Amino acid sequence: MGGGSDHDMNQARLDEIERRLNEAGEVLAAGGTVAFPTETVYGLGADARNSKAVEAIFAAKGRPSDNPLIVHIASTHQLEGLVTGINDTAARLMEAFWPGPLTIVLPVMEGAVSPGVTAGLDTVAVRMPDHEVALQLIAAAGCPLAAPSANRSGRPSPTLADHVREDLGGRIDGIVDGGATGVGVESTVVLAGDDGIVTVLRPGGVTVEELAPFAKGGVQRDPALRSGAGVPGPAAAPRSPGMKYTHYAPKGELRVVAGSAPQVADRIQAELDAAKARGEITGVLAFDEHLPFYRADCVLSLGSLARLETAAHRLYAALRRFDDSGVTVMLAEACPEDGLGAAVMNRLLKAAGHRIIFV
Repeated sequence: MGGGSDHDMNQARLDEIERRLNEAGEVLAAGGTVAFPTETVYGLGADARNSKAVEAIFAAKGRPSDNPLIVHIASTHQLEGLVTGINDTAARLMEAFWPGPLTIVLPVMEGAVSPGVTAGLDTVAVRMPDHEVALQLIAAAGCPLAAPSANRSGRPSPTLADHVREDLGGRIDGIVDGGATGVGVESTVVLAGDDGIVTVLRPGGVTVEELAPFAKGGVQRDPALRSGAGVPGPAAAPRSPGMKYTHYAPKGELRVVAGSAPQVADRIQAELDAAKARGEITGVLAFDEHLPFYRADCVLSLGSLARLETAAHRLYAALRRFDDSGVTVMLAEACPEDGLGAAVMNRLLKAAGHRIIFV
């Protein structure tokens, strides 16, 4: 009898989730904006084909209009009528990583999406999220969803529904609360070349090491990722979301310190002490191995250097916690750029406006 009752309760909960997702899908189909969870961060979705709906995304976020959007699909069938072709390299990547945190830049079919989605480019960035709520919502909406991160432009990306409410409450039509996201940093964005070369435009949840077996011509990083600024010039259109503008920034001043461990710790503490003497509220973002070295008003852990996936998961919430604590000056430890470390460092440097101290 008890088992039957539990089954009924679970079924009732599933029915309620389905009802809410269908309601959210109707809002999206009617041209509204809805935030929803993915395995990376929360996205702000709208019908990618509806220019008015897409404009509402830009307005809610305060996002520059030349910053393209990622289109989210629930099935590869939705690529029909969206892109003009899929080469062998892209097909291998889709088979290996979809659904998952990999975005592939593909040639867009003329008129398939709102011009605001592509920012004037002849390509569109597409991914299939690995999150059941997201997939059900896209299916319920019955259309591909343009969905950047659900935060005010430039702010740390949201990994909880509360982060979305903090940034976008009153600016959008709804939020689907799916709990905490998993990966914590956005998807990797790649170009899949006809020659088998995979070019990483934005590091993220799928690493270079994971891509390599499926790139017959090898994996390369876009030159913009290796440059000092890491962004195109002022007049250049970014080839991918997240390439051009400062992102993920806390309200205070953040700097990243790179070098060998003892010197990094000494420099960070010296910078913290100097800031404290000026009357600043101080914060430090460090790895577990080095936490005992630091004295600050707010000391936050990125986890162990041996598990950089923890750093990826914690980064944005930590930056938001600095804001909640009123921290005005922050120092962060750099990390190795192997595996997910490439994505962590990319986001840290963007959050810091590329202010980095080498010791």
